[in-house]
Amino acid sequence: MKKPTLKAPKLKAPKLKAPDLSAVAGGSRTGQSLLAGVAVLGLVFGVAELRAPAGAAGAGGARTTAQVERTALVCPPPMQGVTGSTSITLFSPEGGTGATGTGLLADATTENVLAAQNPAQPAASASASAAAPAPAAPSGSPAAPAAAAVDARINLAKPGVPVTGPAANTDTAPGSFAMAAGNLAPGFTATQLTSSEQGGASLSGAGCLPSGTSFWFSGASTADGRVDYVTLVNADTLPAVVDLRMYGDKGPIENDLATGIAIAPGKFQTMALRSLTKGPVDNLALHVVTRSGRIGAGVHAVDTGKGTDWLEPSADPAPAVTVPGIPDDVTTAHLVVATDSADDADLKVQLSGKNGWFTPAGKETLHVKAGMTAVLDFQFTDQTREGASAIRLTPSSDTHPTPIVAGLRVDRENKGKTEAGWLSGGAPIGARATIADNRAGQTKLMLTATDGDAKVRVTSSAGASGGTPASKEVSVPAGSTVTVDGIDPAQANGPYALTLQTLAGGPVLATRQISAVTRDVPTFTVQRFRDDHATVEVPHVAADPGVVLK
Repeated sequence: MKKPTLKAPKLKAPKLKAPDLSAVAGGSRTGQSLLAGVAVLGLVFGVAELRAPAGAAGAGGARTTAQVERTALVCPPPMQGVTGSTSITLFSPEGGTGATGTGLLADATTENVLAAQNPAQPAASASASAAAPAPAAPSGSPAAPAAAAVDARINLAKPGVPVTGPAANTDTAPGSFAMAAGNLAPGFTATQLTSSEQGGASLSGAGCLPSGTSFWFSGASTADGRVDYVTLVNADTLPAVVDLRMYGDKGPIENDLATGIAIAPGKFQTMALRSLTKGPVDNLALHVVTRSGRIGAGVHAVDTGKGTDWLEPSADPAPAVTVPGIPDDVTTAHLVVATDSADDADLKVQLSGKNGWFTPAGKETLHVKAGMTAVLDFQFTDQTREGASAIRLTPSSDTHPTPIVAGLRVDRENKGKTEAGWLSGGAPIGARATIADNRAGQTKLMLTATDGDAKVRVTSSAGASGGTPASKEVSVPAGSTVTVDGIDPAQANGPYALTLQTLAGGPVLATRQISAVTRDVPTFTVQRFRDDHATVEVPHVAADPGVVLK
């Protein structure tokens, strides 16, 4: 059989304008012709910057690891009122390489946000929560600190030692943003702590987080006695448009006032949730999502006379969720679970105990209807509690996984007076995680290993005004929550930082609790450790002239 003749298609070369080389000083006509030829090839094939490869691991299309060169975080407005005070602490662990960096915290005003903008883009940069490669910061985001231009409240000069200072102490104080570059960027963190008597003596804590486009909060309320606010802070140089999507036990809650909220660069808004629900609604889940731009988001809860704190954002919706950090002396816990899925969620409920995960009697399962919230209450006594704990929710059937979010209110009691704190569904600490503000004699560290035995290194920095760093290794059996003692640095003076590193096994979720007693009120606040993503994976890029022929 005669093979058909294949006629190659004619390729029409593009018309290229030769570059003007008249400005090239010196050189022969032949040299200029060669330069012209190289320039034309550059127009055809693309221009590559000549630099040494990132490392042997990048060969053959593989990825290589690069240290982040910039970290930017957003802190919520203090919201402490005239009777309270708020401090913010900055910290960066030792171990960062490269140029000596700078770090700062400043009020999120239009002037500061614009002054912080730096057109120079590092080769490897990422927000503190970025898990994907990030060769450059998103357009319109604050870049490396410009200390001469930004009116900084706090400056961080070196790694390994925290610095602390006051937030703006007014009812109309704006949010703030924290940034670090160079060797201070990997693991850079900021923690905000408020002591207040608004609605009763209380401690409110919040970790400052990267700007984002989606935040989930579970456990808000507009019931009688509750005064919950959502705060939206735009620390970028581009405007943001935000929608607030709310879910209750009867389904989604619609309100035109909750959609299309415009936040200009360097501005913030604080909105009372009760103005958006058209009547009291308990057990709310709130999804803050942007149509454009990025923001920092927070929810502050006041249960008058019973407790005050920030609701931490939950981990992204997932079929299995673990809420870590239940203190060993709480009396009650109130779980709020939500799904915005079109399917119901049927969940198994477990608590971490001394011998691993166990099912609490009478609380074995939870059913969550599509687009709604569901609740589960726990009572803890000396006979039923097994120390610090965590709650794990998993699908009752592996064939029916429905993404959920979860939040947990916990209450401590002393002499008839109570204080509330809010926990949220968490994520593993990964390779390393840090919380900047811890207090000697007032701090508890809780570690939960979800699936397998784990080993974690716990490092306490010196205090902001002195002290000797300390480090220890801690074993965490699978399914248990371990409270770590002896973590305060020797002669600690001022707030100190806690850094966790996963050495083996896991995954591990971690929280730290700060406690104090104010006029018999057992005030406390609990925050999660979050993977600091100090490094990012950068793809190896190589020139391939053949691409124009494929």
